[in-house]
Order: sequence, then C-alpha cells, then structure tokens
Amino acid sequence: MQWREVIEHPSLQDLPFKIETNEWGEIVMTPATGTHGLYQGRIIKWFNRLGEEDNVLPECPIETSAGTKVADVAWGSSAFFKKHGFRVTLFARSPEVVVEVKSPSNSLKRIQGKKQLYFEAGAKEVWFCDEDGTMHFFTPQGELQKSELFAEFPERIEISF
Repeated sequence: MQWREVIEHPSLQDLPFKIETNEWGEIVMTPATGTHGLYQGRIIKWFNRLGEEDNVLPECPIETSAGTKVADVAWGSSAFFKKHGFRVTLFARSPEVVVEVKSPSNSLKRIQGKKQLYFEAGAKEVWFCDEDGTMHFFTPQGELQKSELFAEFPERIEISF
C-alpha cells in the first residue's frame, strides 16, 4: 500500500495504534501505552522550553528504504521546512532530529533498525527514550553523552505527579 492510501483508508481511522509500513508495503501497527504518550509529551515540552516549539512534529512520517516509519517526535530546522515543506503527507527526507520512545511492542532490534533507516534518510541525530525516561543520543558515528544539536536537553525525562 502507498502511504496516502494507508492514511486515507476509512477502516484505519481513529485506531489507537501507530501505523507504519514495512519494505513490502505491508501495514505495521504498534499499540501505544500511557507511559509512551507521557514521555512523548514531555519530550515535546522540552523542545518548547528550548524555544523550538514551532519546529517540533509529533508522529512524523518519514519515507525510508524500508517503508514509511513514523517517528514519535521529530525536530526540523527552519531551513529544513523551507526546503522540504511542511504541508506534506510524508517527508521524503528526515528532519535533523528523530526521537523514538521505547514501548513494550518495540524490540531493541527494531529500534536499532529504525535508527539506521533514519540516518539513511538524512537525520543528523536519533534519540531514544527508554522505559524509565533515560535518553540516548546517537549520530551516525555512534552514541553521544549529550545531543550535539541541543546540549541542554536532559539526559532523563522525569514523570511525576
């Protein structure tokens, strides 16, 4: 299936899943959890604190060599959006920062594979938030202690009420 067909298909509206496609055009659905959503929201909130709220995308669809992957959060510079637009169904190139939040249905092997796909699609950094909120920052050269693009981003996302 083509991505536009997936997002416009009536039977796939309002599902409580993240929908992606694999390299064969098959639909892949990943159930979300409350914890996943809270971390996703907190990461977006941090970008807002850094003054980057206009450039943050939750659920960002990115075309990769293995189908459409939907990043939990992505950040693109103004230059990225000027070049690639923002009124798109699917980004043909990855924004500079892509963030994946670990969920019970996402294996480490799958996340590692997505990381490589995002770099191939043009990401400068790929971040992972694990189940306890610890952030892991990567460039194509390997893991970093902190983001090179956003050094003030925390190493751990706290959830407290």
